[in-house]
Amino acid sequence: MTPAALDEPVRRFTELLGTTSVITDPVRLRTYECDGLTHHRVTPGVVVLPGSAEQVAAVVRICNEYGLPFVARGAGTGLSGGALPRADGVLVVTSKMRRILSVDLPNRRATVEPGVTNLAITEAVRDLGRYYAPDPSSQQVCTIGGNVAENSGGAHCLKYGFTVNHVIGLEIVTPDGDLVELSDADPGYDLLGAFVGSEGTLGIATKVVVRLSRLPEAVTTLLAAFSDIEGGGRAVSAIIGGGIVPAAIEMMDALAVEAAEAAVACAYPEGAGAVLIVELDGPAEEVAHQFAEVVRICRDSGAFELRVAGDAVERAAIWRGRKSAFAAVGRISPAYIVQDGVVPRTALPGVLAGIDALSAEYGIRVANVFHAGDGNLHPLVLFDDAEPGAAERAEAVSGRILDLCIEHGGSITGEHGVGVDKARYMTKMFSEDDLDTMQRVRCAFDPRGLSNPGKIFPTPRLCGEVPGVRKGVHPLVESGRAEQF
Repeated sequence: MTPAALDEPVRRFTELLGTTSVITDPVRLRTYECDGLTHHRVTPGVVVLPGSAEQVAAVVRICNEYGLPFVARGAGTGLSGGALPRADGVLVVTSKMRRILSVDLPNRRATVEPGVTNLAITEAVRDLGRYYAPDPSSQQVCTIGGNVAENSGGAHCLKYGFTVNHVIGLEIVTPDGDLVELSDADPGYDLLGAFVGSEGTLGIATKVVVRLSRLPEAVTTLLAAFSDIEGGGRAVSAIIGGGIVPAAIEMMDALAVEAAEAAVACAYPEGAGAVLIVELDGPAEEVAHQFAEVVRICRDSGAFELRVAGDAVERAAIWRGRKSAFAAVGRISPAYIVQDGVVPRTALPGVLAGIDALSAEYGIRVANVFHAGDGNLHPLVLFDDAEPGAAERAEAVSGRILDLCIEHGGSITGEHGVGVDKARYMTKMFSEDDLDTMQRVRCAFDPRGLSNPGKIFPTPRLCGEVPGVRKGVHPLVESGRAEQF
């Protein structure tokens, strides 16, 4: 049932958007209660589906008028609880805003709405010899607005960088409902860079200007099978150490391969303790030279089988298992937690050994999938949620994996964001002064704290309070609107 405090705002939203774009039915609201991280769930107070930037701005102004918190949501594929709604607030879903507004080839850019899927940009310009480089595994369904919010990466971020490296302009609705344009050409502070990756806490993107890259002259994709993950790790270190920067280097351990086989029958080599996917692209002569060197390195590192894609179909077949990895583990486990830590490449062996030790200590299986080239780990912590205590053990393993990453000089997230899932770990990476400085940036955009509240920061902070160590009970905790860790 919609909270009584939302009755008048709902009436206003309905006048603005029409009855089909305002959802209050309890059953339909549950469709939006979580993102891809399903163990965090909140049924939103009301869902609105605006169809234009002007409508988004009008919705946000109504939220301000009534002091309602609001959360932006795209396709809901996020993995940190970043789009977790508020029971007392408004979920602003941008899925209707899916037009590619313009393609400017001379300036290598396209302007799109936030509901456009990542892959749709490439499909729209591929015949023109261009593509959009960031490629999250969910690129067929994840939307560009969500990519901007989380600064998404993907397999090819090793060579081409993250979303922030490919967004050159934004139109945003600020938390008070103004439409504002941000550009990489703006003088002064880099507000565009601050907005990308801010997880919806600084406003809502309504138009995105993306950089288009030229399709490479040649692409070669290699799959190497190793008897153990250490061999694959040696190959990765040698490839990067040899001055080769592939478009992508991805690794999967035996458990992840087992899941992929069960899900998509990817036919990876039997008996592999790890598989390594290396993709090279660029000028044909350069790719051919690098390919020969990569083959030599993989063989020297113990690869017992090598496969090379002969065409686009075979290339897609090699990638199929890796792209399906997250969903595939559902074939071998009733439930799982996806982690997203980062470590220096040189720390990979030690961290992977630590993950194995945690798995044995807690009796929890962990499937390892990772962007090996830049040390971005995606451990999949597997458990049976029907088994008493299993979920708690899985959460403990998940948390200790992040501790391992921090201890080895890494980070708690590489591309999935902090959201609600990792907020409690922020104090392990940052001091109170650091967090207060971040909060000052947020308050400059959102002094009332209405835009995606409760995300990123480990303790609730109000924009009017004095920075420093907090004592006693925060008013948001006391009112039941927030949890203090």
